[in-house]
Amino acid sequence: MPRTSTEFPLFLTARSAPRSTVYAAARRGQLRPLAPGLFTSDVETPLEELVRERLLAIVSTLYPGAVISDRSARSGGRPAEDGSLFIVHERTRETSLPGEIVIRPRHGAGPLEWDMPFVGELWLASEPRALLENAVLTRGRGPRVARTLTRTELEDWVESMLVQRGPEGLNGLRDRARVLAPQLEMAEQFQLINGLIESALGTRRARAHSPRLRARQRGQAYDPERLELFEQLRHALEERSPIVRPLLDPLSRRYRFLPFFEAYFSNYIEGTRFSVDEAVEIALHERIPANRPADAHDILGTYRIVSDPGEVSRIAQSTDDYLELLRRRHAVVLAGRPHKRPGEFKQERNEAGGLLFVDPGLVAGTLGHGFELTRALTSAFARAVFQMFVVSEVHPFDDGNGRVARIMMNAELIAAGEHRIIIPSVYRNNYMMGLRGMSNNGHAEGLVASLDFAQRYTAAIDFSDLETARQQLQETNALREPDEEAAGLVRLELPAARRGSA
Repeated sequence: MPRTSTEFPLFLTARSAPRSTVYAAARRGQLRPLAPGLFTSDVETPLEELVRERLLAIVSTLYPGAVISDRSARSGGRPAEDGSLFIVHERTRETSLPGEIVIRPRHGAGPLEWDMPFVGELWLASEPRALLENAVLTRGRGPRVARTLTRTELEDWVESMLVQRGPEGLNGLRDRARVLAPQLEMAEQFQLINGLIESALGTRRARAHSPRLRARQRGQAYDPERLELFEQLRHALEERSPIVRPLLDPLSRRYRFLPFFEAYFSNYIEGTRFSVDEAVEIALHERIPANRPADAHDILGTYRIVSDPGEVSRIAQSTDDYLELLRRRHAVVLAGRPHKRPGEFKQERNEAGGLLFVDPGLVAGTLGHGFELTRALTSAFARAVFQMFVVSEVHPFDDGNGRVARIMMNAELIAAGEHRIIIPSVYRNNYMMGLRGMSNNGHAEGLVASLDFAQRYTAAIDFSDLETARQQLQETNALREPDEEAAGLVRLELPAARRGSA
């Protein structure tokens, strides 16, 4: 714990006690100056660190009753990229703090209805107030950021509010802004905000500056955070040397039972678990067990797609074709689960493992942008990885997203005459860790490496005969449980490596 004087609060001004007392304590080392007229009783923590961790408490001490406003209200009280923090207060003198932080006050109304008590004696401007105040056009001076949002940033904010709150919530914000506008003398700014909200809701056609708002006007609204993630993956794939594993003879008997095991594993790792023998009866003989018809149809539907050379090698040529292809493949995979709305995009936002997927209203637009980025990649392996991640990250359906994502992945490889990728049950955790690393942290290497190895593994297995394939899969631990791999008991091995060590 940092050493502090118990005689004084953590932060105080020269006006909060007799000046002689404050300056005498500073001379004794009980206080340290942070800025002109501002002191702290923490005499050990580096000043830049102290400011970074307790900035809002400092602002509350210096400017009691201030309202965090303008650009800073949009960021929830975080300083702008140049270190500026914007507030409304009766005192308008700027304060520079260690760490290149500058508190930039201006005159304006104090706390109003819907403003929120924030930290100490600070308030945070409500969203309707912040919308109005950010509709004032300002310009930065030199390297300084402008006090208010740019028109593009303001449009992006309105569009994101629509995603988060829906039309009813956005209309509610507009109603509150209408009430506040006379109090702030911002009738003109309200008209601007009203027009932006009408544009977002589709009740007015107006020229938009923001690509996001323009996309919404075209009916192609997208998730900007996912697009940023897609760009990171695209860049990482383009930076790598191409991975090319061509099939020498796509019609060779060696791959005869590969589609079966692709369907088997793709369902197994999603929790639809049968023994290999049971799955053979379902996929190859279409014998549906009476006690698990829906699970059986999952395997059968997946197998019907991945075993059809014409269907599984089809690549979309346009965004509309791509969306239709996704829906059609999903309809086949989930045909046995009508309550999961096979072939229809989700209507409610879904999540898995704490990760929230794309909002239903942004599914088509985000997928469309992902499709366009996929087409720009020159390597089939890169397109396969990218396409699998796009579908997985958007999660466009109520269920079956992982299976459809892997179908789209292998379609890219098959269309290019390259080896498919299967994810054996024992390898599930490696695959999922790669996905989570990309989703949560933008780390592409784990995902690429896991799929690279999975493709090498798939290419090494002889699928010409069912028993031959099963034996090799058993010998290389492919049929073992992911929990066994997680416990360090087994791992997926390449057939050649295993024979070489025997």
